[in-house]
Amino acid sequence: MMIVSSVVVVSFLLVITVAQDTPTPLVIWHGMGDTCCFSFSMGRIKTLVEERIPGIYVQSIMIGNNIIADEEHSYFGNVNEQVDEVCKKLANDTQLQGGYHAMGFSQGGQFLRAVAERCPDPPMKNLISFGGQHQGIFGLPTCPENPEKSRTCEYIRKVLNYGSYLHWIQTSLVQAQFWHDPLHDDEYRNKSIFLADINNERVLNEHYRDNLKKLDNFVMVKFLADTMVVPVESEWFGFYTPGQDEQVLPLQQTQLYLEDRLGLKEMDEAGKLHFLTQDGNHLQFTEEWFLEEIVDKFVT
Repeated sequence: MMIVSSVVVVSFLLVITVAQDTPTPLVIWHGMGDTCCFSFSMGRIKTLVEERIPGIYVQSIMIGNNIIADEEHSYFGNVNEQVDEVCKKLANDTQLQGGYHAMGFSQGGQFLRAVAERCPDPPMKNLISFGGQHQGIFGLPTCPENPEKSRTCEYIRKVLNYGSYLHWIQTSLVQAQFWHDPLHDDEYRNKSIFLADINNERVLNEHYRDNLKKLDNFVMVKFLADTMVVPVESEWFGFYTPGQDEQVLPLQQTQLYLEDRLGLKEMDEAGKLHFLTQDGNHLQFTEEWFLEEIVDKFVT
């Protein structure tokens, strides 16, 4: 007969209790023109979460070696390479190995979705997208009031209008890589190096589909007065009917959903998709709403 020491049993139970009491970590990816760590943006988000959930580990993603490079990479670079860099960082972070929740702000929403699809280890549990452009954009109508950022934004607008699907633009300008031209759908599918791939629009990658379905919850926040995202329905996976840029189809009427190319239909029927709204402009919400409707429900 094997006799187990009471000390061993108690120690084992303590380990289990500590593991159960440890909050699920959170990973954050910022949007265009932002950085991981500005005290008034992602730094504030990180602080709010840490104050709400004592002991939580929060990683705010930085691309490059400093915040200057991080901001530049929100405009320039290859998104596929950025996603690869993030996947490696998460895989090497010992505090994330049991799984984590993720928050993506603006373009960070679709970038983190790419992480969920391509890099299932460590596992992402809940994905929360704030104003993410999951079906891409067909327009960049509003640039920031800040003169420095406005100049960069205006340059990007001109380049996108010049030729979003030229190879050198696709591989160097971040926003071109989720530019979705409904008037030239074949060109988009064939030449988009990022969005068309993660949306399974060229070939059906079953790994992407299976990995996305592993999420416990996929939360999408749409900003009803958004002047940055065109069409705003992209924040809920809606988009223009192919061949024109006037009629917008909701997610449930798109081929992406009807053919279930990403597993969204199955996730929707399982109650995993959550469609939330805010009345303000792009990424405008109150701290109270953020804590009560997002952190308390999908991060704790």
